[in-house]
Amino acid sequence: MDLNLRQAILSNVSGHSVEELQATIDDAMARGEEKMLPGLGVFFELLWKESGDQDREEILETLEKSLAQ
Repeated sequence: MDLNLRQAILSNVSGHSVEELQATIDDAMARGEEKMLPGLGVFFELLWKESGDQDREEILETLEKSLAQ
């Protein structure tokens, strides 16, 4: 079986409102389950692709600060 996990995740949330996307992210973070990581990774990939240089720098700085704690 040829399962494209990325496409399945995108299909699952396609057309969701801002509130629904936030609920999905909040739920994934609250559960802390390893199985949620691929979905969050796909969200991060979309965020990264749609971000400009300044936004990417902010993301990287936030990650750096978070990892230093």
